[in-house]
Amino acid sequence: MALLEGASFTWLGHATLLVETAGGKRILVDPWVKGNPACPQAFKESLGRLDVILVTHAHFDHIGDALEVARTSGGTVVCSWELAQWFNSKGVSQVFDMNKGGTAELEGIKAHMVHADHSCGILDGGEVLYGGEACGWVVELENGTRFYHSGDTGPFGDMRLIGELYSPSVAFLPIDGRYNMGPVEAAWAARALGVTRVVPIHWGTFPILLGTPAQLREALKGTGIEVVELEPGKPA
Repeated sequence: MALLEGASFTWLGHATLLVETAGGKRILVDPWVKGNPACPQAFKESLGRLDVILVTHAHFDHIGDALEVARTSGGTVVCSWELAQWFNSKGVSQVFDMNKGGTAELEGIKAHMVHADHSCGILDGGEVLYGGEACGWVVELENGTRFYHSGDTGPFGDMRLIGELYSPSVAFLPIDGRYNMGPVEAAWAARALGVTRVVPIHWGTFPILLGTPAQLREALKGTGIEVVELEPGKPA
């Protein structure tokens, strides 16, 4: 069974996600591949054509390859206004700037920018620059189905609002428990969102990220919410 009707999802490790829609559009969330130890080698060498590149925030493990990917893939970078200025300053022209509460409609895809509770500094030339605020994305595909990629975040009460407004079926949630939610908090988030499936991300990349899908599954026992553990490079 497909993870969500109308698309295939390939987790590239950590928080990087490649989505291919039934309409042939290719969406990448948080481009970090070359330095990503969990990313399969084939994707480090080439991601191919992209239509939309969604960025949640500016930490290295989310935008480490964003500049190169934006320049070579043909995709439009969708991000906060502050991050858009940084991309422009680096010579990236195909940028769609926006802010929380807004919707980007590109290539038949709607991307709703929502809140995330996390920091967002850009490490650039040894300096940490202001990168606006971190965000998450609810993505609506051509057939109307929706998924939520939270980016890096702790739990926050308005996850219920995200569920009420957008009704995503699947949530991609971090579970590392150090820089983000741990499994218990992610289980609360999944319930608050009202999703039927949750995919754990941002775990296992480094030894200090201790949360596991098994712990998330235990925390969701009896809720009816399915935990789908993806293998990097294998589409679902």
